[in-house]
Amino acid sequence: MINQLQKDLEQLGELFHQTQAQSLAYLSGLENRPTSTQHTVEHKKILQENGIGTLGALQQFNKRFEPLMVGSSGPRYWGFVTGGTTPAGIAGDWLTTIYDQNPQGLNGQGDVSANVEIETIHLLLDLFHLPSDFFGGFVTGATMSNFTCLAVARQWVGTQNEKDIAKEGITSSIKVISTTPHSSSIKSLSLLGIGSSNVIKIETAKGNRESIDMDALENYFKSNSKESVILLSSAGTVNTVDFDDFNAIAKLKEKYSFWWHIDAAFGGFAACSSHRQHLVAGWEGADSITIDCHKWLNVPYESALFFVKQKHSVLQVETFQNSNAPYLGNPMENFNYLNFLPENSRRLKALPAWFTLMAYGKDGIREIVDNNIAHAERFGKGIEASLQFELLAPVRLNTVCFTLQGEENQEKIKPFLSKLNAMGKVFMTPTIYKERKGIRAAFVNWRTTSEDIDFVLELMCKVIKGHL
Repeated sequence: MINQLQKDLEQLGELFHQTQAQSLAYLSGLENRPTSTQHTVEHKKILQENGIGTLGALQQFNKRFEPLMVGSSGPRYWGFVTGGTTPAGIAGDWLTTIYDQNPQGLNGQGDVSANVEIETIHLLLDLFHLPSDFFGGFVTGATMSNFTCLAVARQWVGTQNEKDIAKEGITSSIKVISTTPHSSSIKSLSLLGIGSSNVIKIETAKGNRESIDMDALENYFKSNSKESVILLSSAGTVNTVDFDDFNAIAKLKEKYSFWWHIDAAFGGFAACSSHRQHLVAGWEGADSITIDCHKWLNVPYESALFFVKQKHSVLQVETFQNSNAPYLGNPMENFNYLNFLPENSRRLKALPAWFTLMAYGKDGIREIVDNNIAHAERFGKGIEASLQFELLAPVRLNTVCFTLQGEENQEKIKPFLSKLNAMGKVFMTPTIYKERKGIRAAFVNWRTTSEDIDFVLELMCKVIKGHL
């Protein structure tokens, strides 16, 4: 064993002690951690011959990179729908690293940590009030979850035309219809060979909406009843958290044949709310669903899951099976996750989610969701009451989309937001909605309080008035 590695092993207790102390210091001061930074770093391009050991590496990290670490898991980081990390999620993530499992199979003498994943999927189905006829697994994020679901959907389209696309490849165009698809779905279509520009846009519902116009959708199915298509629907659009009418889509599915996928990356957590469950009513009729755990469940990155109806399990195995690995056995007889999702090698991503569910239960998750919805409503009311800002859309769930009042101030939005974010007290992202420039504030962090909302509203007014 090399000298530095032997020394690290002998100093393991001290290494963990210093790492723990630094972790506690970060977490205890997270509410004061800047949400942006002006620090820069010059990158090294030559690796030295002799290592400096883990304690030396920690010192180098603290000197060069630690100042770059912003409070993205803190209470006033409202960009990109970024969640925080609960104590339970952190504990589960630490143990994920310590045990270093590759969760694939359920039985045998090798790694059987997939049992944790299976149990976590059952618990999450119960949390979301979804039926047990879904099967699921953990992947890195919404992009890979959408990719997984749409890959199975692609295989379904092939079977409708007596083709095995996973083996034969795409030999003809695949129709995908949607209204306001997320960029991760579009990226997945590109990766799957379907084509990112081959989405047929269905009209948006009338009024200040981002959801599908149901009459337009049914008219499309009537006019193309012989086609096998994939429907991408939304449970929470990016700008305004709009939801498609799932009950109406479920009725269409009784009349027409199509694969129904729901991107519910964060909007699916409406199912956990005391007063927003109606937004996902009927979603149990979908063929596949995407949900992010590192958003509203507040577990560390990377954590997302897919749900696919178990009746499609053969299609799923056809899509992802390791057919050229005889040592893994028959994929249809011996369950192994590597036959159900893209990655052969994975961390035990389910463990932080399992710890979170065990630690806080349905009531705890419901409280996080309801509190964030209340924060969004409070922020939205503050925007409405302001003379400087205006809402671009109603506050439907946990995201507030707003702009500066007056068309003449459209060009002032970017410098205003840049100045606000540069202060390091809050972080929000720019957007464009209905051809108007705007700003998005997304609330999913368990640490956010009403005091944070009031503080930021006051700060925004001071910035816009030039008092800061």
